[in-house]
Amino acid sequence: MVVGSGLRLALVGVALGVLGALLGTRVLASLVYQVSTTDPVTLIATAAVLVASAALASWVPARRATRVDPAVSLRAE
Repeated sequence: MVVGSGLRLALVGVALGVLGALLGTRVLASLVYQVSTTDPVTLIATAAVLVASAALASWVPARRATRVDPAVSLRAE
């Protein structure tokens, strides 16, 4: 549940980022060197790295939370 929520947020962010990059191609054209601003390989690779890092960032705390005994955490409150 935690990982799914994190991935949903990451996918929305990546979609908005790609949309923004495609809308801002004229501005970006002066900033990139030897790469088209609409290069699909670059856009897909960047999106994949961002989604993978978000998955890892969501998975680590979720995994740690599954190792805690629920009775111990309820007693602590």
